[in-house]
Amino acid sequence: MIKAIIFDLDNTLVDFMLMKRAAIDAAIYAMIDAGWDMSFDETKAFINKIYDAEGIEYQQVFDKMLKEVLGRVDYKIISAGIVAYRTAREAALKPYPRVFPTLIELIKMGLKLAVVSDAPSKEAWLRLSYLNFHHLFDVVITYDETRERKPSPVPFNMALKELNLKADECLMIGDWAERDMVGAKAVGMKTVFARYGDTFNTLNPDSDYDINSISELVDIIKKENSE
Repeated sequence: MIKAIIFDLDNTLVDFMLMKRAAIDAAIYAMIDAGWDMSFDETKAFINKIYDAEGIEYQQVFDKMLKEVLGRVDYKIISAGIVAYRTAREAALKPYPRVFPTLIELIKMGLKLAVVSDAPSKEAWLRLSYLNFHHLFDVVITYDETRERKPSPVPFNMALKELNLKADECLMIGDWAERDMVGAKAVGMKTVFARYGDTFNTLNPDSDYDINSISELVDIIKKENSE
């Protein structure tokens, strides 16, 4: 009997990469307008290099770039970038189609909902709050709670403990097979691969289910719980 669904956040509930690209692009143009003396393509390559080294959630990317290139932080340039980044981020931060009605339907079916994310707590809660999703989830586990990233069993087990459920009573949905599917299976959960959010062109996610729309979760739960 499935009693809870555990969601990855980025590229499962929200299109994180679309949001990130829009925010970074806007920031670069704003910094160039403020006096940044590097082309758009050169700047984007520099930023991507920092993200590759530090992780996509790295919060000091503009500071690091300015220090490496200029030897200091130019606050006129960085302020323009930060304002443009935040404005574009909020405009581009949208859930995937059918996410909200699907969450409501699952709640009506009596399921608990949780999030297990590798994002920092502040960033995860900002995304959930901006979308007005923060009140829909019974449990939210982020990197700051565990200091472990998926596929470590630690965040999955913490979610189970907070939900007060066993692994076989929970279903995990995520877009990153090597983290979400592997980690959830290791602790005994059934898994759903969010094909619609896959950015790796994954051929075989080794999941129990593979879906192209989040709305398919409703039929999966009906099938699991009828068996």
